[in-house]
Amino acid sequence: MKLFSSVNDVKDVPVLVASALQLKQNPYAHQHLGKNKTLSLVFLNPSLRTRMSTQKAAMNLGMNVIVLNIDKEGWALELRDNVIMNGTTVEHIREAAGVMGEYSDIIGVRSFPGLKDREEDYSETIFNKFVEFCKVPVVSLESATCHPLQSLADLVTIEELKTTARPKVVLTWAPHIKALPQAVPNSFAEWMRRADVDFTIAHPAGYELSTDFTNGAAITHDQDEAIKDADFIYVKNWSAYEPYGSVTGGNEDWMLTNDKLEAVAPNAKVMHCLPVRRDLELSSEILDGPRSIVIHEAGNRVWAAQAVLKQMLEAL
Repeated sequence: MKLFSSVNDVKDVPVLVASALQLKQNPYAHQHLGKNKTLSLVFLNPSLRTRMSTQKAAMNLGMNVIVLNIDKEGWALELRDNVIMNGTTVEHIREAAGVMGEYSDIIGVRSFPGLKDREEDYSETIFNKFVEFCKVPVVSLESATCHPLQSLADLVTIEELKTTARPKVVLTWAPHIKALPQAVPNSFAEWMRRADVDFTIAHPAGYELSTDFTNGAAITHDQDEAIKDADFIYVKNWSAYEPYGSVTGGNEDWMLTNDKLEAVAPNAKVMHCLPVRRDLELSSEILDGPRSIVIHEAGNRVWAAQAVLKQMLEAL
């Protein structure tokens, strides 16, 4: 594997999931693969779980790790070609990514969408320019449209904790105070479509995701109907795909509570990618109760990242 930007870069999803679970049982078995190899983690946006889990995964494999918060510690990057750089940008991404490639065997890149211009965000300009100019394998640490490491960890968690061969998995929209990207729900939808699960998406009218990610999934505007008898419920807010980046009010009742679960999904395990705004997106009673598996899910971020890095190292 030389690129990990979405589920489409994975040749065999069940094999990758199994590898993550095997690494969880024996984290240090493949340290020879990373000896004298360097992973550079480049962040244009904040991170907690992605940074720490990927760094730990790399160290488990014997790698050296460089972390650069380029939004705070690097030069302002110019992304456009054929422009005179007489403004606020200092370094062109061609040179920046090229130099990073000289220092790295694998690079991870994290960048968020602007949520202003859908065409610009969904073209993945920043991520793709890193891929083009760094000349080494690249792993997405979240991009404008996808968060594949998160979704792989989610699938690992479902596979690990499921009690039935084909569990019912529901992605449900949640309220928020601002417009959030579609990257996590996009990724979760496309990974679930590649998994052996019964998958449904629930959201209020007007919050449809791109059909490039949801085609083939059951979609409803009735949350109670969607979560009935669910085994896993994934809670996440996102802004509208059309009109792009927009949010509407009046959907506060979409926050998941124990009362809702007890009525229609008494055995459901509740997931969230974190960070989560308590008692806005998801009730504290769920987060602090036995239904929540959000910490377990976050822990599996290490093994998901390690499985991806292992395949990349094996291809070097």
